[in-house]
Amino acid sequence: MTTITPDGTPDGTPAPGNCSPPRPSLRPGPVVPGTLTAVSHADQSPKAQHAEKGGSGTYPGAPRPERVRPTPLADLAEQLGCPAPDAGRPGAADAARPVMVTGITHDSRAVRPGDVYAALPGARLHGADFVAQAADLGAAAVLTDPSGAERATATGLPVLVVDNPRARMGALAVSIYGAPGEDLLQIGITGTSGKTTTAYLIEGGLRAAAAKDPDGGLTGLIGTVETRIGDERIKSERTTPEATDLQALFAVMRERGVRALAMEVSSHALVLGRVDGCVFDVAIFNNLSPEHMEFHSGMEDYFQAKAQLFTKARSRAGVVNLDDEYGKRLAEGESEVPVTTFSAEGHPDADWRASDVEVGTLGSTFTVHGPDGVTLRAASPIAGPFNVANALAAIVSLVVAGIDAQTAADGVAAVPGVPGRLERIDAGQPYLAVVDYAHKTDAVESVLRALRKVTDGKLHAVLGCGGDRDPHKRGPMGAAVARLADTAVLTSDNPRGEDPLAILATMLAGAAEVPIHERGTVLVEEERAVAIAAAVARAEPGDTVIVAGKGHEQGQDIAGVVRPFDDRQVLREAIEASLKSPQPNHQG
Repeated sequence: MTTITPDGTPDGTPAPGNCSPPRPSLRPGPVVPGTLTAVSHADQSPKAQHAEKGGSGTYPGAPRPERVRPTPLADLAEQLGCPAPDAGRPGAADAARPVMVTGITHDSRAVRPGDVYAALPGARLHGADFVAQAADLGAAAVLTDPSGAERATATGLPVLVVDNPRARMGALAVSIYGAPGEDLLQIGITGTSGKTTTAYLIEGGLRAAAAKDPDGGLTGLIGTVETRIGDERIKSERTTPEATDLQALFAVMRERGVRALAMEVSSHALVLGRVDGCVFDVAIFNNLSPEHMEFHSGMEDYFQAKAQLFTKARSRAGVVNLDDEYGKRLAEGESEVPVTTFSAEGHPDADWRASDVEVGTLGSTFTVHGPDGVTLRAASPIAGPFNVANALAAIVSLVVAGIDAQTAADGVAAVPGVPGRLERIDAGQPYLAVVDYAHKTDAVESVLRALRKVTDGKLHAVLGCGGDRDPHKRGPMGAAVARLADTAVLTSDNPRGEDPLAILATMLAGAAEVPIHERGTVLVEEERAVAIAAAVARAEPGDTVIVAGKGHEQGQDIAGVVRPFDDRQVLREAIEASLKSPQPNHQG
């Protein structure tokens, strides 16, 4: 039974060595799978200069380990099945010496002395167009495909030529950095919604377990918002880093004492080989709904991309949401690895279930039922019934990874919040104001329904749709916000290269399809800051204002120019301004 209360408590081939000894575990004995079985911070993006901890220089790109044992280039050539390349540039003083490699990158700007530069083919340009820059920065060799070989050879550097260099650079990075992932307990999360929240909740559980263990070490997190190495934070450019950066991050984590990490794994990462060389100790499947249809040919293609995480080449154990139809497919035989199931809806066939859910404005509490009579009270520190599922997924994955269930639940409950995920903005106003990353139809519907349950008054929502992305969701998103909010303010998200008004026209057309007696007031305001202020101006005591779509993002992409824009800051400023100069009541 769910009780609503006004206030709740808060290529398929494994890389060398990845299939050998058992992975790290925080459980004393062997891991036994089940039966059927986020924060505002400075921009440290890969395009920015990154100051190495303990180092004297700054380099663009992801952090690198300080100590790397050099690998002979000849060994890498043998691993690729390539002929041994020439030693070095003709005429160089050390041309006769064996070439030694200490790093690898796909970004010519991020090349460091001793790197292999992976010159990859792209949609418009080829990485081989930038080999001269890589050579000038000290590249030791080039990895490329036949179409880039001639340009790479012209630099005089040794060249490794393979048909698909993107598919091979992950395994090379594993070798160059000494298989760092083998020394880390890795938990990977995939699904359409909830990856970021679940990753933060898992990291909270990992921190709780480490705090109880004198040798527990630090924890790590890699995801959409940021990368965390212990307490250090680095802003993320994408959900899952490229394979070269990812293995370097693993090596840095190992070097700095990280023992366990949570990581988001996108469908793009699985299809494009960004997690090549990774074998996760636990892989989690949250859910699947239409998204990224500009990248995938349809839902089945999307599912098959996600399902790659549940192959023996990618993981050792799975944790799957039995409430999701695609999760059921994995649980019923489409996973190659043993699966433990969970159900926030209390499905009797699930290995782990939630019951007695109490949802409040600050979070939810619920009872967890597990195998062998395990029962404990748990909490999601973030509001919304869907976050009960995320919290349960986190708890179950931590247990499968070897952590005591109560420790896992306590660690999840202690997480202070997730950046841009139902993040509360409190400037002293007499109504609830939140920012959320919901940017697809299902997510928008879920978050609005969740807020409706804890809102005594009216619900005012600000929403836009991104440009140069799946256009088919714009009408349904406009319809969803018009149907479920008392006030729907349609505005710009990240229009990118598209006309913002054209995007809004499609959203408005979707809203217009909702029968007039079923829809709230619909406003259209292209300027996002003005739209946020309009929603705030309509709010009265007991109402809720939600600004959805961008969440943690700190910029807005308009016509290829990214200008600073943080929904959280803009919403706070709009509230503060309204409190100083109360506006007339605009509610109808």
